[in-house]
Amino acid sequence: MEYISRVLMEEEEEEDDDRFEQPALMEAQESLARIMGASSSCSSVDKSWSDMVNMSFLMGTVEARKLLPSTDNIPSGDVDGVRLIQRSRKGGNELMETSSRASKVMATAVPEEEEVGLQEMVKRMMLNDCEVSREEMEDLRAAMKDGDGFRCVRRPSRSKVLQVVDLRTLLIRCAEKVKDDDRRGARELLAHITHHAFPTGDATQRLAHCFAAALEARLAGSAASAVVSIQKRRWPAAATMMASSDPGSAVKFLEAYRLFAATCCFKKVAYMFANMTICRAAEGKRRLHIVDYGVSFGFQWAGLLRMLAARDGGPPAVTITGIDLPQPGFRPARYIEETGRQLTACARELGVPSFKFHAIAAANWDAVRLEIDIDDDPEETVVAVNSVFRLEALVDDSVVVDRPSPRDVSLFYYSAIFDVLDATMPRTSPHRRVLERDVLAPFALNIVACEGRDRTDRFESYRQWQLRMQRAGLTQLPLDPDDVAAVRDMVKKQRYHRDFVLDEDRHWLLQGWKGRILYASSTWVARHP
Repeated sequence: MEYISRVLMEEEEEEDDDRFEQPALMEAQESLARIMGASSSCSSVDKSWSDMVNMSFLMGTVEARKLLPSTDNIPSGDVDGVRLIQRSRKGGNELMETSSRASKVMATAVPEEEEVGLQEMVKRMMLNDCEVSREEMEDLRAAMKDGDGFRCVRRPSRSKVLQVVDLRTLLIRCAEKVKDDDRRGARELLAHITHHAFPTGDATQRLAHCFAAALEARLAGSAASAVVSIQKRRWPAAATMMASSDPGSAVKFLEAYRLFAATCCFKKVAYMFANMTICRAAEGKRRLHIVDYGVSFGFQWAGLLRMLAARDGGPPAVTITGIDLPQPGFRPARYIEETGRQLTACARELGVPSFKFHAIAAANWDAVRLEIDIDDDPEETVVAVNSVFRLEALVDDSVVVDRPSPRDVSLFYYSAIFDVLDATMPRTSPHRRVLERDVLAPFALNIVACEGRDRTDRFESYRQWQLRMQRAGLTQLPLDPDDVAAVRDMVKKQRYHRDFVLDEDRHWLLQGWKGRILYASSTWVARHP
């Protein structure tokens, strides 16, 4: 009773701050929002085994054009000019069941000093674009030379190559045994793999350790734990806050994220490309509304706010609708709202006085559409939809046929990512271990151990995404040469590893590692009716 009373008192005190937790938004925990735009532009990225695409944003001006079929008798709600329309695959009972399940999860308290420290760290990273000091980078390079060295520079011995090929082959054979329900054969191969796989070894040994754990989970039938782990991976800080036994792990994750952004160019390139394209679309406009699927900590938007503040004539009025997965408990949008508070303070400090943030917690992003009211001044309003490294969760299995096994695809992709970390971070780095354990391992676990709707991550090539966009009535825009030149210049000045790939394929900006394309970015506009 004492715990319930304390929770009720906290809810009363924070009633004014929770202005986005309206009933209509709380119902949106099983939804995807799409923006309707008559001249809406879009950029797309996703991950794949040879050609991966992980970012897409649709940008537009003026009124909305519907990309989803209209549906009657759909519950809706209005929040500051943003109308959320819910579409459920299974009807209202699904949302009621989800709300019931969420309400059974008990919230835990986090020491106030821990939360304040985390918020201060997020603020610093946001304002500094996750930059790492020169001294830290020099220490990292020295550790690489004194410890592991840059493995990719030295040609490995013949025996090591045989070991690498053997481990990967064993993983594929084990996955095939699991698929054929040959449990005895799978466990024999798994025992062989785990004997040679180590979480602190080289790139292949770490890869094998990660996938062996995922295959073991599949054999044990623990798909539910895989679903939980993927939710934690989406919101590492939020999951830490919910688990008061180790509140400092959120800070550890952010430190690892900051180091990864400094040593690996994937996120910075994707953010920079998206921000420059949105900024150009907003030239001469008085209002800009961004819908961000997978807003997370919001680190992308400080760079855009800085660009807008520096433009001639002053910045436009900016609104960001941030969408991410809900957290268990009484306040599913709590951490999305905290991102909004951080971005509001950031906008004020960077010189963008008119800024609003809408928080939406949605578990299934493909069941809801978002309508934004721009009727007051359509010629002065730009609407953009942004999603960086999160489109893989939206792929429909029914759309693509005759594609490779998702386990083979994921093994191809993660072998490259583990190799990136092996070439840019010391093997003894605790930050590298955090990234592998809390980011890469849950991804692989979800892909290997889960099936159907429980598998939230899928892989598509950017050519497949191109077909999907065209079928949706979108037209791809060519890359802006100035944007490409600016991105290349940034990568050169930051002195990223020489094996990173930055290339163009018609209207796509590609990123990869040692010739393997892992990510791609593009811009799309809706066709006029």
